[in-house]
Amino acid sequence: MTRLILFNKPYDVLCQFTDRGTDTPRATLSDFIDLPGVYPAGRLDRDSEGLLALTDDGRLQARIADPKFKLAKTYLVQVEGIADDAALETLRNGVALKDGVTRRAQVEAIDPPDLWPRNPPVRFRKTVPDSWLRLTIREGRNRQVRRMTAAVGLPTLRLVRWSIGDWSLDDIAPGEWREVPQG
Repeated sequence: MTRLILFNKPYDVLCQFTDRGTDTPRATLSDFIDLPGVYPAGRLDRDSEGLLALTDDGRLQARIADPKFKLAKTYLVQVEGIADDAALETLRNGVALKDGVTRRAQVEAIDPPDLWPRNPPVRFRKTVPDSWLRLTIREGRNRQVRRMTAAVGLPTLRLVRWSIGDWSLDDIAPGEWREVPQG
């Protein structure tokens, strides 16, 4: 039977099970998940938080991670600055990055979400406002969301992947996981 694990990856955790070859080992998935045979379907950067799907099924792993399947991934993004209509429209229509123009995204400015505290906290500056976006993409380039927001003048301060397709972080605390029954 196929296993699908939904994990709320904390900040500063590598999206792999080992950290060989470093003098100062960093936190990895094995610090939180002790299930043989499951592997991440896609990646989430060390400095990003949120939903990571793991599975023991190669086809499911490809369907989740491969951009050709265009599975929606939604992020809650705290940015430096206030998103104006022009920045939101650019994000919606595709942003020119060094590796080409991104696909169209869904994006809206939102009120600060009710999230767990991040450790360490995001730096706060009295003279620079910040705001939050809900951003949905259907591709997965390296550090794409961070590069997209930076390209429109809104550097990312905090990035939380909230959902992948129909799966979300609802009721999964940071560092916790749950198994999703597969038919």
